[in-house]
Amino acid sequence: MTTAAASIQTRITSLFGCRYPIILPGMSWISDPTLVAAVSNAGGVGILASGPLNAKETREAIRKIRSTTDQPFGIGCTLLMPGAKENAQVSLEEQVPIINISLGKGDWIAEQAHDYGGKILATVTNAKHAQSALESGADALMLTGHEAAAHGGDVTSLVLVPSIAKRFPQVPLVAAGGFADGRGLAAAICLGADAVAMGSRFAITKESSLAQRMKEIVSNDELYGGSTESDTVYGKNFDGIPARVLKSEESLRLIAKPAPLPIVIYRAFNAARKMNIPLYKVIPGLLTQWDKMYMVAQFGAATDSLMRATIDGDFEKGVQFIGQSQGLISDIPSVNELTQRIMEEAIESSTLGYETLASKR
Repeated sequence: MTTAAASIQTRITSLFGCRYPIILPGMSWISDPTLVAAVSNAGGVGILASGPLNAKETREAIRKIRSTTDQPFGIGCTLLMPGAKENAQVSLEEQVPIINISLGKGDWIAEQAHDYGGKILATVTNAKHAQSALESGADALMLTGHEAAAHGGDVTSLVLVPSIAKRFPQVPLVAAGGFADGRGLAAAICLGADAVAMGSRFAITKESSLAQRMKEIVSNDELYGGSTESDTVYGKNFDGIPARVLKSEESLRLIAKPAPLPIVIYRAFNAARKMNIPLYKVIPGLLTQWDKMYMVAQFGAATDSLMRATIDGDFEKGVQFIGQSQGLISDIPSVNELTQRIMEEAIESSTLGYETLASKR
C-alpha cells in the first residue's frame, strides 16, 4: 500500500478516486492483474490489457484484480481488434470502474458504464479524435504523443497536451508519451494535463511480467550496445499501425521491408487461433472491411514477434514496444518504490520551478 509521499490533487484524481495522478496504461502481456493491482495499491490507477485475452480470461483477470486491491482500476479495450466487443461487454457486466477505449466508437460502452457510475477514458492522438471521443461519452482523454511506446501519434507531447488542453479546457487529460519520472509529471501538469501514463517506466519494475532480459536491456545502458532515448524505431511495418519499438535486428529488418501479404494473413489467422479468437470473426471483416482488417491482420502477424520479446526475452528475433522515455530508466524498482519516488520528484521539481521563476522576476 501507499506510504507517506504527499499527493497532488487534480481533476483525474477526483474523477477516478485515486491518490496519485499516475496511470499504468494497458500493455499487452505486461499490464496483467499483478501489475495492475500493484499500481492501484501504490496510489495510481492500473489498467488491464485485454488485447491478448478472450472473454473468459478477461472476467477471470478482473476478478483476480479485485481479490488483490480495493483501489480504483481500469481495463483497456482496443475496439478495432477481434474479441474487443466481447471483452468490453464483460467489463460492463463486472462493472469495472474505468474503461479505457481506443480505435473505435464507444458510445454504447459509455452509456452502460455511466449507468453504474463507471468512467470512460478515451485514448486519442489529435483534436479530431478527441472531439469524437467526447461526443461518444468519454469522461477524460488520454493524449498519446509521438514519444510513446507502441501507437503514439504524429505530434509530440510537448505540443499535443497544451493544444488539446486549450481546445477542451473542461476535460480531464492524461498525458502519455515521454513520461517516466517526477519531473515529467510536474511538466505535464504545467502543460495542462491532470495525470501522466507511464507504460515503459512501469514495465521496468519488479512486479512487471516483462521478460527479465528485456528489463535489463532497457534499464542498463551498458548491455547490448546501450539502450537510450535514441534506440527506438517508429514505423507501420510492425503491426499495421505506426508504432514505436526498441531498436533491434528484427525491428530494423521489419522497418525496411514488410512481410508479404500471404504471410501476413497466415500469421494473422495463426495468432487468432492462439488467442482463441474464432476464424468466423476474422474472415467477414477481411471480406467487407479490407483496409481495417488488413491492418488487424498485420497486428496479428506481429504477435509472434511481440511475444518473443515481451514474454521470452528474445531481443535478437523479437520486437518490443518501448517509448523514448527508456532513456530515463536506469533501475528496476518495485512499483511502490517507483511511485513514491515519482511523487517526491514531482513536488520537488514544482517547488524548484516556482523558486526559479520567482528569482528571475
